[in-house]
Amino acid sequence: MTQPASTPPALTTLDPREQLRRLIIELAVVHGRVTLASGQEAEYYVDLRRVTLHHQAAPLVGHQMLDLLEENGFGVGEIDAVGGLTMGADPVAAALLHAAAARGLDLDAFVVRKDPKTHGLQRRIEGPDVAGRAVVAVEDTSTTGGSVVTAIEALQEAGADVKAVAVIVDRATGAKERIESMGLPYLALFGLEDVVKGLR
Repeated sequence: MTQPASTPPALTTLDPREQLRRLIIELAVVHGRVTLASGQEAEYYVDLRRVTLHHQAAPLVGHQMLDLLEENGFGVGEIDAVGGLTMGADPVAAALLHAAAARGLDLDAFVVRKDPKTHGLQRRIEGPDVAGRAVVAVEDTSTTGGSVVTAIEALQEAGADVKAVAVIVDRATGAKERIESMGLPYLALFGLEDVVKGLR
C-alpha cells in the first residue's frame, strides 16, 4: 500500500474546515486494496486515526465537529456527552471534549467497549455515567453503520438518551440510511467525495 505524506504543508492561510479536509487527504487516504470492517473491499482506505491522533489535525477535528453539532441543534446546551465504540470514536470524543473546554463549555466524553469488562466494575461504558443524559454517538468514519449501531444499543441499554450520530467522513455506503431508519439524525462533516476529489 502507498503510504500518505508524513507531514502536510503549512495550511494556516486556509479556513479551519478546509485545513482539516486537506489534512485528511494528505494524512489519511491510503491507496491499495483493503477489506473494511464491514467485510466490503475498497481500492483505498481512509485511516482517520492518522488525523484524529495528529497534533495539527486533532484540534481541528474537535472544533469542526463541535461546530457541526451546534449548527444542527446539538450544541452543548442540548447534549451532555459524546462518545462511541472504541476505538475509532475515542479520539473524536476526546477532541470534542477539549474543544468544548477551550470555549468554556462543559461536555463529557465516554467510551463504549465492544464487550463488557469481566473484572472490576464490569462496565460496558467507561467515563461519566450516561444514564438519563442526552448524548451523541460519534465515529471517525462509517461504512455500514455497524459500529455506531452497537454503540447506540449499548447506550440505550445504559439509559442514555441518544440524540444523533456524527462522523467526520461518511463513506456513502449505507451508514446514513441505516441510522436514519432508526429515527436518528446522521451528521457528517465531510462526504467521501470531499476527501477523494482532491486526489484526482
